[in-house]
Amino acid sequence: MILQKISFCSQTVRSNCAFSRALKDLRRPWTRHPGLPAASRTIHVDCPPIIPTLTTSYAHGTSTTSLLHSTVGQCLVKSVERWPDREALVFLQDGVRKTFAQFQQDVDQAAAGLLALGLKKGDRLGMWGPNTYEWVLFQFATAKAGIILVSVNPAYQLQEVEFALRKVGCKAVVCPTQFKTQKYCDMLKQICPEMESSSPGDLKSARLPDLRTVIVLDSRQPGMLHFEDVMQAGGSQHIQQLQDLQKKLSFDDPINIQFTSGTTGTPKGATLSHHNIVNNSYLIGKRMGYDWRPNTRVCVPVPLYHCFGSVGGGMSMAMHGVSLVFPSPGYDGKANIAAIESERCTFVYGTPTMYIDMVNQPDLAKRDLSSLEAGIIAGSPCPSELIKEIISVMGIKGITNVYGTTENSPVTFCNSPTDNFERKSDTVGYIIDHLEVKIVNTTTGEIVPLGVTGEIMVRGFCVMLEYWGDEAKTRECITKEGWYKTGDLGSLDGYGYCRIEGRIKDMIIRGGENIYPAEIEQFLHTHPKVKEAQVVGVEDRRMGEEVCACIKLVDGQESTAEEIKAYCKGQIAHFKVPRYVLFVTSYPLTVTGKIQKHKLREQAEEQLGLKKGK
Repeated sequence: MILQKISFCSQTVRSNCAFSRALKDLRRPWTRHPGLPAASRTIHVDCPPIIPTLTTSYAHGTSTTSLLHSTVGQCLVKSVERWPDREALVFLQDGVRKTFAQFQQDVDQAAAGLLALGLKKGDRLGMWGPNTYEWVLFQFATAKAGIILVSVNPAYQLQEVEFALRKVGCKAVVCPTQFKTQKYCDMLKQICPEMESSSPGDLKSARLPDLRTVIVLDSRQPGMLHFEDVMQAGGSQHIQQLQDLQKKLSFDDPINIQFTSGTTGTPKGATLSHHNIVNNSYLIGKRMGYDWRPNTRVCVPVPLYHCFGSVGGGMSMAMHGVSLVFPSPGYDGKANIAAIESERCTFVYGTPTMYIDMVNQPDLAKRDLSSLEAGIIAGSPCPSELIKEIISVMGIKGITNVYGTTENSPVTFCNSPTDNFERKSDTVGYIIDHLEVKIVNTTTGEIVPLGVTGEIMVRGFCVMLEYWGDEAKTRECITKEGWYKTGDLGSLDGYGYCRIEGRIKDMIIRGGENIYPAEIEQFLHTHPKVKEAQVVGVEDRRMGEEVCACIKLVDGQESTAEEIKAYCKGQIAHFKVPRYVLFVTSYPLTVTGKIQKHKLREQAEEQLGLKKGK
């Protein structure tokens, strides 16, 4: 019955959209008139575009949905008022379940506790660790207190975490003692040996001069405060201080610093405002149907330190009242499938690598995944064969491709769950409401014709405020006109749908020919023995670069380089056929599940005996 209602609601929404669009077209006959200039054409994104109105690679997502001017705390309060007894958060491995009302109570208590510790509006607090209830709690407690949450990669080692904390001047850090092989407290003690003899909350460190407080989430440690100390620190005067503070917070205030991966140098702190992440989660949720789907339960295996988890997860919970289910603190494919089944999740998030892992779980056929309606796949280009598998093996007909960058809060393009298979498998959807996109020639900066590959540039509410404390890097990627240069290659069609070709730096230039790895990867995934394929350029003295395919085979299958090359010949252009084929069992990954292609290239060159200049 519930599924029937959902289906009816979905049809009604699509029908209303079609009626609304028809009315608009009657009022705007020029949208369908091929003889009028491009300046008088537009693309409406209330529903999936059905008329090819674009004539060049520029699109503006006009919408009847207004942007919000709320802070993170205000959004949570509204959801608590609407759904106080609805389950907001479930952390299965830790046995934590919180309703919206319970979560709000904890948020206010934690926020008052932070103020009692002496943290003030604009101070930075680093959150360092895996997916736990306390991560989401401090995400909202800091926002309520006007403190800037710094999302620290849980995989950071000694030098990386020291750089990040010093770069943004963190006054406090929250972490568990350890997780798996990561010994967080030990690393902090190495950086700040003064901690052993300091009073909790009064640290004075030579290497981290701004750091005053370390809050540990589990066992008590010398020189550190315990989580419970924070929860009990706030008195009535701090509650009053918190209430007074709400009038002084602006939706343009910085509220989150997300570190980029730092694959091309030291990590940069993308600084996001309330306005950035509130509107991104709001509009993505509407695109996904969170505003009308009843009892949405989202399985969230992606890390909270990344925008996918904190904005797509935490913020969507606060914006749309969805329930979040966290299967495990760190990624675990088996735990994901078990959580979907036991919690009757209706949505699931993941990177392509996570979905490959899920569809290949050995006991998948025995699991009841009938509750799943849709999901989001993001983080890197997704092969069409994988989309097919997700639909056929996991039954997720509403799987949705999403594209974005941390600096854009993060999502800029998104499919509709109702898009057809071709659009879901070949594109990352159409532009988000109120954003502009243009595809430009990487050399001249001029807008390219439709269907032509160039650099994707984005302008609008989603663009970050800055890279924290790095004006030069900020100016490098945000033009004076406000365009963010993504460094990604893509193309637009007449409907405004975007196809991703890869990173500019990942583009292979073989004898003067530009080769886009994503195109070859898509083709290789059609081979029945190929489980996953990643293509990189490797050093070549004559051609500059040659194509190397690094392939994971389906379990139990065997193949040869000659077989793979023969499969490619006559099917893709001869210069795209891999010169080298390597069979691998794993890829170098970031903690978010993204392939680190620069490392993969290094590994391939080493395995092939190719050294620079040889």
